Amino acid sequence: MHTIPVLETKRLVLRGPEPEDYPDFKATFTSYRARFMGGPLNAYESWMLYAAEIGHWAIRGFGMWMIHDRDTDETYGMAGGWKPAKWPEAEIAWIIWPDAQGRGIALEATHMARNYFYSTLGWDGAVSYLDPKNLDSIRLAERLGATKDKDAPSVDGNDVVYRHPSPEKLRGSQLADGIALEIESYQNPLFQPKGYAVD
Repeated sequence: MHTIPVLETKRLVLRGPEPEDYPDFKATFTSYRARFMGGPLNAYESWMLYAAEIGHWAIRGFGMWMIHDRDTDETYGMAGGWKPAKWPEAEIAWIIWPDAQGRGIALEATHMARNYFYSTLGWDGAVSYLDPKNLDSIRLAERLGATKDKDAPSVDGNDVVYRHPSPEKLRGSQLADGIALEIESYQNPLFQPKGYAVD
């Protein structure tokens, strides 16, 4: 069985999905929140998807981490890599539980995950497959420096593909500095993100 690494930021701990995390996952994927990810799912579909999240690590050697609060251990969502069968390219993906949105958690977790894939696994890039109506996720992809790639193959013809900058483009760039500054703002407990992007 593949050992899932644990990643840490100032506010968050990213670790592999465990059985005790399933209720939060199910609550989100059987709700309207999952409408841009093939949902809402029924209970059986939700269980099968969660099993796939765990199995993906064993098959691919990477996958989605569960996002935990560093102090309280509360779960906020998932972020990481995703490449099921027939996916054209490795994807960077995320989902935030409804009660956790608006705090920069998706940005912080996804940025850490991408850094891991680039620096540790040697990825030279990645994409995110997004529903064109999912404006919050599109905005997050853009904040991460991803740009719409009209020539990239999609998963099913109903998604848009956002291509993330390569490690070389990110290294020492103004974009990387801007991402770090935005994350730092969200990490400040006095920060009141009025008007900021949702996730």
